[in-house]
Amino acid sequence: MKYVMQLGQKDQPIFILLHGTGGNEESLLDVGKAINNRATLIGIRGNVLEDSYPRYFKRLEEGLYDEADLAERAVELHHFIQKIVMDVPGDNKDIVLIGYSNGANIGIRLLLDYPDNYRQAILFHPMYPVVVPEKNDLRKTKIFASMGTQDPIVSVINSQYVLSLFNERHAAVTEEWTISHQLTYDEVTAAKNWLDHL
Repeated sequence: MKYVMQLGQKDQPIFILLHGTGGNEESLLDVGKAINNRATLIGIRGNVLEDSYPRYFKRLEEGLYDEADLAERAVELHHFIQKIVMDVPGDNKDIVLIGYSNGANIGIRLLLDYPDNYRQAILFHPMYPVVVPEKNDLRKTKIFASMGTQDPIVSVINSQYVLSLFNERHAAVTEEWTISHQLTYDEVTAAKNWLDHL
């Protein structure tokens, strides 16, 4: 997988930056810096192409995921993250997942499947139309989720389903509601304030 790493201070967390469809490993670097300019930033490019646009997993159509591919790609991404984090100097290996749209969606899978590895996440405009029968205990997980009340891609019902996935598993969830699907300055500022006060 292609990635970019910008080292921060050794006592600061590691931000794993996961872009939206059509983005790349550099797409969220400025967002990461705005949230904490002392953190180590690792942007990872999705290695699935949909009409030449990078993504993290396949979908069968808009709003319908290829769940087998999602499961496989999540395992692959998890192992990749764990490997590259070992290259970061210092003793602080605290990871914060920061994902937008498709990046937030694969981030959800990581949070659900690997609760001991990922305990903090910022999810911008996530959607997860997948039935999740497992009830892993996420009471040590803290999540900031921003969603749009008039998002043309993610309905309010779908947004509320994402929240329910985490609330039912006892994660601490902070909601931020905006209007559409684009990532805004106010969302990034709210995410920064949330992380600053953890």
